[in-house]
Amino acid sequence: MRALTFHGKRDLRVEDVPDPRIEQPNDAIVKVTSSAICGSDLHLMEVLGPFIGRGAVLGHEPMGIVEEVGPEVTHIRPGDRVVVPFNISCGHCWMCTRGLMAQCETTQNRATGKGASLFGYTDLYGAVPGGQAEHLRVPQAQFGPIPVPSDEPDERFLFLSDIIPTAWQAVVWADVQPGSTVAVFGLGPVGQFATRIAKHLGASRVIGIDRVPERLAMAQRHGIETLDDSGVDDVPAALLELVDGRGPDCVVEAVGMEAHGSPFGKLAHGIVGMLPDAVAAPLADRMALDRLGALHSSIKCVRRGGTVSVSGVYGGEIDPMPMMEMFDRGITMRFGQCHVKRWIDDIMPVVLDDADPLGTLDLTTHHLPLEQAPHGYDLFQEKQDGCIKVVLKP
Repeated sequence: MRALTFHGKRDLRVEDVPDPRIEQPNDAIVKVTSSAICGSDLHLMEVLGPFIGRGAVLGHEPMGIVEEVGPEVTHIRPGDRVVVPFNISCGHCWMCTRGLMAQCETTQNRATGKGASLFGYTDLYGAVPGGQAEHLRVPQAQFGPIPVPSDEPDERFLFLSDIIPTAWQAVVWADVQPGSTVAVFGLGPVGQFATRIAKHLGASRVIGIDRVPERLAMAQRHGIETLDDSGVDDVPAALLELVDGRGPDCVVEAVGMEAHGSPFGKLAHGIVGMLPDAVAAPLADRMALDRLGALHSSIKCVRRGGTVSVSGVYGGEIDPMPMMEMFDRGITMRFGQCHVKRWIDDIMPVVLDDADPLGTLDLTTHHLPLEQAPHGYDLFQEKQDGCIKVVLKP
């Protein structure tokens, strides 16, 4: 089959790889019909590259048609249309039964000290072949795949694989209440959905912060107030002034480790990126430093006693944090990978609503064949041609 594979920093190739097969009785094989490029995938091209084996198949936002199932898989069968969550969880371990599927003890990566395995996302998370391919082997298929109707466009459901549940969790964990004022840092795909979900759940005012014109325009289309931070010297001060001199009740940080406005972190990433993988991997694992501009701004703008919810991916081990400010302001912070299956029952009725209140069909800006996946990564990373979300079609 054809698949997108990793061969080094900014060296992605679509090539022939072996077809997946049933290996365990709870596996399934899915013929992929759509697979999105995620903002988290972009970290693989730079910061997380030392942790990926050459030839690894990328991608963790797939959906498709079930072709084969193992004997322990009973809730889906060949011919069913399914979305595949990005984290691989069993549904029955101590963690899963408490709604912590991203920490699943069955697929947890104890050797690397990490949580549940992820599709297409580094040796740290199990080195499981991903879904930017013609076919995907799905472990723990007795629990993971989400059946969806067959008579709607893929993108009505595709984003249940990651970014809608990730945004939903971020908003819930930000303690958004009816009447809340919410700020969302970063209007990439997760940030776009976070603004819409906050509004759907009753926030009275939602402010999206970004500097890319197309992202700002998309948010405005959905009734979101925006702040272009490209011309703002002090974003936290601007937000405090916008919100009664007090600041927003809740902040969602949807940017992560490669934020703008973090020159020292960017320099550190660049230096590590020039080292051989054998040297860079242990250095990044023990001494990694993130670009913290968005995170620090989130902490400094939220009102006293407010909540900051972090959905942006971080990988640092020695990140400096403004602890006195965090303590003095009495803020609550929540972090972590999304527990996808925990939120599906809440999200599915909203996604199935004919009114499409989350605007699932207004996010994708680029559809590309799988053969053009490396170009799609470049468009997305460089924000060229108004690119906000790329969906690959195998």
